[in-house]
Amino acid sequence: MKSGTSVHVHLPSELGYEKVAMSTAASMAALMGFSKDRIEDLKTAVAEACINAIEHGNNLNDSLTVGVVLSTSDDQLEVKVIDDGAGIRSNPVAPDIDRKVHGEEDPRGMGMFLIQALVDEAEWHKGPPGKSFVRLVIKLDKEDQ
Repeated sequence: MKSGTSVHVHLPSELGYEKVAMSTAASMAALMGFSKDRIEDLKTAVAEACINAIEHGNNLNDSLTVGVVLSTSDDQLEVKVIDDGAGIRSNPVAPDIDRKVHGEEDPRGMGMFLIQALVDEAEWHKGPPGKSFVRLVIKLDKEDQ
């Protein structure tokens, strides 16, 4: 796949449609030469970002869409997931796993932490409606090339 390729996907704000973004990201990563393990990491991160956008950004409002923009360069794939929410106040902090396991905290709320663990770069950008987004970058490893 040549550098500078960009693909835009618009998803309904309905759970299940994150799979469309996952498949698109996986296809692009495979064309770029990413390993199967890296592609699985990317798929999970993209799914989590889309689910967060659908649930929290767009509040499951089926009149709103989630935008996904996938862009290639020579050695990386960038994915932006854009929603109509107000965005988060700051980048996420690691959850207290022990407290979650022992039922002292809500077991949910680990998606952003998971995203950070799976990709090379993850940034959350707050903006006006339709402009808040998470930016994910996964880099092509030397072993992948």
